[in-house]
Amino acid sequence: MTTIQKENFFYSFSKENKISEKVSSGTTLTIETYDCFKDQITSEETELKKLDWNQVNPATGAVYVEEAKPGDILKVTIDKIELADNGVMMVEPGLGVMGHRIEESEVKMIPIEGKEAVFSDEIRIPLNPMIGVIGVAPEEGEISNGTPGAHGGNMDTKLIAEGSTLYLPVFQEGALFGLGDLHAAMGDGEISVSGIEIAGKVTVSLEVLKGSSIPYPFIQNDEGLAVIVSKETVDEAAKSGVEIMIDTLLPQTDLTLSELTMLFSAAGQSQISQIVDPLMTARFFVPNYLLKKIGKPDFLAGK
Repeated sequence: MTTIQKENFFYSFSKENKISEKVSSGTTLTIETYDCFKDQITSEETELKKLDWNQVNPATGAVYVEEAKPGDILKVTIDKIELADNGVMMVEPGLGVMGHRIEESEVKMIPIEGKEAVFSDEIRIPLNPMIGVIGVAPEEGEISNGTPGAHGGNMDTKLIAEGSTLYLPVFQEGALFGLGDLHAAMGDGEISVSGIEIAGKVTVSLEVLKGSSIPYPFIQNDEGLAVIVSKETVDEAAKSGVEIMIDTLLPQTDLTLSELTMLFSAAGQSQISQIVDPLMTARFFVPNYLLKKIGKPDFLAGK
């Protein structure tokens, strides 16, 4: 199996990114990653003011998928996430939800033991290994890895985890896929602007889907399907997610627009992914039992 070394990294999603590997649809490969600080934090004594903040959120890639064309969908099956032995968190004045009240920078090293993160002698957090930055080259220009969008990017969505399948709209030939910014655990919102940031490696299978297109990423797991939307505000992202999901599923069902709206008001879930990046990210989630009744979108055919 091909492994892409973490030294093949970029800081912005762009059609101009150097190709680290060319693969065909259906390929499985392993991608190594730095943590979001490019491994610059080595102890709790590391001074954040001395970090090179231009080296934040490196993503490993870019992977050119030979069959991918604009208008296609790149199906990314997340087969395995392997974590390093230690993670790191931080707070910084002016960053995150509480940045206006944080007076001093602070770094916390967090060892990983078994299936838990050791926050303190008394507190252990169950692991939720997930991918913060994952995406493809956008339709126009370049977009910093720290900013989410229709191309993916820094969506910081905890559902992007081992065993899940991410569907990304393809905007450029070859898709130019990359990922990074792993977390050992992260809560919805990522309120401090860091989850448990950690290096590691991810094994993914990449498949190009023809004949369907999507406006934003979708994520599927054993519980159901969600669309992930990033906008200027959480309100905009959440409302847009609802409308995209309804527009996606309405053609699959005999329900009217009014009936589907009522159904999703009763059993769909508007959820926050992150509220600290340059754009806010929300998702709308539909459980599997509903999908089985109302029908699945074309790109899930056979799932």
